[in-house]
Amino acid sequence: MTATITSPHAPHRAPESVYAISTRGLARSYPGPEGTVTHAVRDLDLDVPQGETFAFLGPNGAGKSTTIALLCALARPTAGRATVAGADVLTQPLQVRRQVGMLFQHSALDPDLTADQNLHVQARLYGLGRRHARERAAEVLETVGLTDRRGSPVRTLSGGMRRRLEIARGLLHAPRVLFLDEPTTGLDPHARAEIWKHLRALRDRHGSTLFVTTHYLDEAENCDRVAIIDHGTLVAQGTPLALKSAIGDDRVVLHTSDDVTAQQVVRRTAPPDRVVTVESEGVCLRVPDGSAWIPRLCAALQGHGIAVHAASATPPTLDDVFFHHAGRSIHGTQPGRTPKPTSPYPITAEAGGGR
Repeated sequence: MTATITSPHAPHRAPESVYAISTRGLARSYPGPEGTVTHAVRDLDLDVPQGETFAFLGPNGAGKSTTIALLCALARPTAGRATVAGADVLTQPLQVRRQVGMLFQHSALDPDLTADQNLHVQARLYGLGRRHARERAAEVLETVGLTDRRGSPVRTLSGGMRRRLEIARGLLHAPRVLFLDEPTTGLDPHARAEIWKHLRALRDRHGSTLFVTTHYLDEAENCDRVAIIDHGTLVAQGTPLALKSAIGDDRVVLHTSDDVTAQQVVRRTAPPDRVVTVESEGVCLRVPDGSAWIPRLCAALQGHGIAVHAASATPPTLDDVFFHHAGRSIHGTQPGRTPKPTSPYPITAEAGGGR
């Protein structure tokens, strides 16, 4: 049984028909040893409008792949509900699967078949006739820039080409929603850039809805909106710009001749409510308009005989956003960083652009 609780002050919600994906209270748990329960996904509320590129950002083990399995009707939720392309994942699983395309973390291609043969097998599995399958294979290969490699065995393709062929495979039946689970893991920077070039073209040409799971921060920056998940719980969502703007202050780093003493000087010079830490890169703090604070801090340090070897001020990043809500870096705890208290409720930031 699913309970829906609304607040009289809650913002107006658009009709579900405008969403490619909509979930309320979606959860998945597994029985653990000695009667324990493992919660892979907890109480997930998401709305992904049609035509949006949506990033599901979180570290390995956060619940990203489990969420995709639930949304593709490959696993049953233990609580809550979800609709994908207008179909309910519990009561209409076959309709959901017909409407979605999927790029898995691990390759599902047959390395001994050619690119064209792999696509033909996939097309037949979806019930496409021979002629239609040939036409669609030609179209999707052109979309991902692999027309000239259609007759090449998959084992002869580079890693980036294989991922592009995986995307083509997921597009064969013209899905309304394409799920991409860690689409560029293991690829070099050039191949990753190529994948994203084709994904952007796919969105712009066809208005496709793309749901991307990733732990790469730069990939999340490519998306219209981002949801951050940690330990199966949604902790923040919004446009990349809005999420970073909610953090507010710039991060100032000072590399000095004596960082331990410099920490005390900076603490006395900076605004009284600032947290000043010593990290591997130097003395760190957050202040508004960090570039304006650097000369003042340098002068104070030099007045105490402390040399400043380097100074920088950078605006908030999505890793800072993750740290703000989860108390650690997305790639692991960073020594010296003081976790901020986190709220048990997701914080939603809607203002700003994200492309």
